[in-house]
Amino acid sequence: MPQGLKLRASPTNSPFHVVLVEPEIPPNTGAVARTCGATQSPLHLVGPLGFQIDEHAVRRAGLDYWDLVEIHRHESFEVFEESDPHRRIHLFSATASRSYLEATFEPGDALVFGRESVGLPRELLEDRQNVWAIPTIGAVRSLNLSNAVAIVLYEALRQNRAFEDTFLG
Repeated sequence: MPQGLKLRASPTNSPFHVVLVEPEIPPNTGAVARTCGATQSPLHLVGPLGFQIDEHAVRRAGLDYWDLVEIHRHESFEVFEESDPHRRIHLFSATASRSYLEATFEPGDALVFGRESVGLPRELLEDRQNVWAIPTIGAVRSLNLSNAVAIVLYEALRQNRAFEDTFLG
């Protein structure tokens, strides 16, 4: 493992919450967890998962950052929403018509992503104001889930000046 100081930033007072609704692929969730650990963002796993997250399964999958992440489990999206009814929610879908670059993110917001195979359920997206997409230039169907989370989370942090005071630590 490379030694030496790393570029760091101070933790935010009110972190962004990353929410995965019914994730299916363990390595994607592991990569999202690593990003959450790097940004001290709580990770919410909603609904049935396509894999186990017990200690043995996490160790076997090589998720060595799992213990650095604040993880919350919710049996449904409704239960997640009820856990903090005042939290602003942003939903991300490849079928949305507005870019995430148009969004205004505030500390404490929830960033919600769907299943790798089909995204968020249509009924969850209906009648919501904060539904965003990450534009692509090529003809791919969508971006990898962990890449999408990283893109959006780092934009939210950038908008809120989380990286203005960096240091080597």
